[in-house]
Amino acid sequence: MTVSDSLPEGFTELEMFSFGTVMLAEALFGFSLNVLTIVSFWKITELQTPGNFLIFNLALSDCGICINALIAAFSTFLRYWPYGSDGCQIHGFQGFLTALTSINCAAAIAWDRYHQYCTRSKLQWNSVFSMGLCAWCFAGFWSAMPLLGWGTYDYEPLRTCCTLDYTKGDRNYIMFLIPLVLFNFVIPIFIMLMSYQSIDNKFRKTAQVKFNTGLPVKSLVICWGPYSLLSFYAAVENVAFVSPKILMIPALMAKTSPTMNAFIYALGNENYRGGMWQFLTGEKIEKAKIDDKTN
Repeated sequence: MTVSDSLPEGFTELEMFSFGTVMLAEALFGFSLNVLTIVSFWKITELQTPGNFLIFNLALSDCGICINALIAAFSTFLRYWPYGSDGCQIHGFQGFLTALTSINCAAAIAWDRYHQYCTRSKLQWNSVFSMGLCAWCFAGFWSAMPLLGWGTYDYEPLRTCCTLDYTKGDRNYIMFLIPLVLFNFVIPIFIMLMSYQSIDNKFRKTAQVKFNTGLPVKSLVICWGPYSLLSFYAAVENVAFVSPKILMIPALMAKTSPTMNAFIYALGNENYRGGMWQFLTGEKIEKAKIDDKTN
């Protein structure tokens, strides 16, 4: 897309500025929280447990989402995409890679928590390392497919950021969409539902509620559900008749996931929060509070 003084179709100057401001806020806030999560894990020895390694991986992927949103915000303030078609493909790939990894890591954390609270064995380093690696590789496979012709990356309605092109709704898109959503949204949601339901039952039996078991699933559905619904809607209806502003809402909601995840898995975890506080202030935390209960 070339430099132009004209606005993308369907948007006013104020709306472009508003969308850019929202994405900038999401990017900076989410990036700050997740960088703090990453550095705390790296610096505080007590936080370096197998379960927290998965939270560390989640924060890495969420930082990638924030970087993607930051680029989109910058382009939105410019009112055009300045990086060319190749840049669009890279932007789409990077955004998809980190988003899918984030979802998969959330499912991996749920599985780890299930083992921690509902079985007598906890996942060890080799297991969680393999899970983290698989999350990235699996997301990398699906993210690379549009670059190879199965699906397509193209501009979002703002024309200032790139993602999976859902506007065509052709057979190629539908054949890519169905397994994509099945393996990267439905199955992770199922794993999380089953894991947290078992944990909730355990908490009820022992009368010891250690965290809100419904919050991780609700957060994932709220952040990524609208995007999944839009993708399926595009498979059966022509989204060209839908307002571009409405089409941008699911993307904005998805970009809130890094912030939500930071609050749920790091700041919402008493032990991990204690490690972050130790990193920021130097105040030593008791090792008894930072054992493998951090998941």
